[in-house]
Order: sequence, then structure tokens, then C-alpha cells
Amino acid sequence: MSPSCLQAVPASNEPSVRTAAQLPIHLADGREALATIYSFHGLADGKEHVALRFGDGQGDAPLVRVHSECMTGDVLGSARCDCGPQLQESLRRLHEEGGYLLYLRQEGRGIGLYAKLDAYRLQEQGHDTYAANRALGHGDDERNYTVAAEMLRALGVSRVTLLTNNPDKRAQLEALGIEVAEARPTGVFHGRHNLRYLEAKVRHTRHTLVLPVVEGG
Repeated sequence: MSPSCLQAVPASNEPSVRTAAQLPIHLADGREALATIYSFHGLADGKEHVALRFGDGQGDAPLVRVHSECMTGDVLGSARCDCGPQLQESLRRLHEEGGYLLYLRQEGRGIGLYAKLDAYRLQEQGHDTYAANRALGHGDDERNYTVAAEMLRALGVSRVTLLTNNPDKRAQLEALGIEVAEARPTGVFHGRHNLRYLEAKVRHTRHTLVLPVVEGG
């Protein structure tokens, strides 16, 4: 996709690329990467999601990471989740292999930032991350990946190698017409602050994570 698409007017009602711009990135290991960042016209939920392309983005099934926004983890370095390390790993792997990062504005598995912080408080009182959501009147995971499929189609991508531990991402993308040739796991980033959170992801939503056995746990 060429930068000549800047501020392009969509020719139909289908979502399309709005802007493409170059974005140099400092990776966590000190290297510098160069990505192209895209915005879009006409996404289903009207939010400002973006995609980053590394390399030429070509190939039969380019590597794709669908990453949900996590301000506390991605920006502030929260140790309560594994979002920040997963994002940094994804940027590194995409820099090395080429492909796309879809950054979706779906804070707190879709419940929003303030509700996520309310859930943090309930977790401190003994709820796991899913029970906390339910206590606030939310679902376990309210994310919908329709916009991810729309973004991929707007970028000319219909078949992907998906970088994820979450089987729901694969299932939703396939139901939306995106062929997933392969799912590759991310690393397992566990520590004393997030081990219970990761255990809940395995138990409730079958994330493919191999976690350490904690004695007495």
C-alpha cells in the first residue's frame, strides 16, 4: 500500500485505508524498526484503530498480531498483565519477519479503561479477572474482531499467520472470512504479580499458556 493513499476518499461503503505514514520505532532491545502506520475509513465501530506494516507485508499468509489496547500494560508497564511484553515481542518478531500489527481500541477486553480499573479493585478483594468483570455487569470478554477483519481486507490481506495464545481470535477471524493458515503462540510472560491473571485466562478462555506449578497453590 503506497503513501499516495493519504486522505484517500473511499470509493464504496467498504472500509478502506485513510492514511499511510512512515513510523520509526524503538524496539525494547535497543534496535530501531521502520513501520508504515495506517488509519482507516468506515470501520464498523467507528473507533480509531490502526495497523502497522513491517516489511512489504506480502506473502501467502503474512504474520499478523491482533493486539488489544492496554494503557496500563502497553504504556505504563503494568506487571498485573502480560500485555506490554506481548506487544514488545510482537513488534520485534514483525520487524524480523515482516507482517502486520493491528492495534485495536479495546481496553480491558472491551469494557473500557475505567471499568478495567474498577475490576482491578475487585481483583484485590479476591475476584479473578473474569469474576471481576461479571461482578461489574460485563461479560468475560466483550471484544469483537469485526474491525480486525475489515482492516485486513482493506490492506489486501485475506490469509494470515496469527500470532496469539487466544483461540477466540482465530475462531472469530475465521468466522469473519479471514483464513488462518497457522496460529503461532507468543511467549509466556509470567511473574509474581500476574500469575493468577494468566491462570484465569487458561481456565476460563483456554489460552494456550504453559505456566509454572506453584507449590501450595
